[in-house]
Amino acid sequence: MLERGRHIRTSFDAALNSLKNDVLMMSSLAERLLENAMQGLLKRDSALCNLAIADDEEVDVLEKQIDKEGVEIMIRFHPVASDMRQVISTMKLSSNLERIADQSVVIARRAKKLNLRSAVPEIFLLEPLYREALGIFRDSLRAFVDGDAELALQLKPRDRYLDTLNSGLNDKLAERMGIDPDQVLTYLNIIFIARALERIGDHATNIGEDAFWREQAEDIRHTFGAAVEE
Repeated sequence: MLERGRHIRTSFDAALNSLKNDVLMMSSLAERLLENAMQGLLKRDSALCNLAIADDEEVDVLEKQIDKEGVEIMIRFHPVASDMRQVISTMKLSSNLERIADQSVVIARRAKKLNLRSAVPEIFLLEPLYREALGIFRDSLRAFVDGDAELALQLKPRDRYLDTLNSGLNDKLAERMGIDPDQVLTYLNIIFIARALERIGDHATNIGEDAFWREQAEDIRHTFGAAVEE
């Protein structure tokens, strides 16, 4: 009986490691997709934008694969407590990665439109948002992989700062539209890219919240931002 239990545990660990490896591959791909989209914008290189758009299909395939593996683990092993949180949080990570990839595709498509128009200096207003969104994303993955609950708690205030940057950019570009109406389409594309970066920050924060739940068995959605401020 003891030997059978040990065999089941070994089989569960192998299945969980396979699930984790797939989601790590997906996270690397999603990060590359975001970087290609933004570099395609900042360098006016539509070939990089096309690479980002093409990579999205592989992200979608991986999400379906991870969902399938996760469900199979739940049915086969009936994990409890921390083991169950490991499986569920990994599946939720996959979902957030897919949404981050989708927002990166929005950026790539908008960037291709901007690359066809005359360059405007306002495009570089996006750089601080990009740095912040990418930083939150990378740290959310680090919190998840390392099981770093403290790092996970730091993400929500940074996401609020990203929201502030987005609002500031919107205000500046609304003013520019009044001054230079010929560039309204250009400014609107920049605004949509900023919104996509802000949403990437939201999804990355979700990843951090799921990492905290997995490690601490505590749901901090909608609550820990206020706790941090107190």
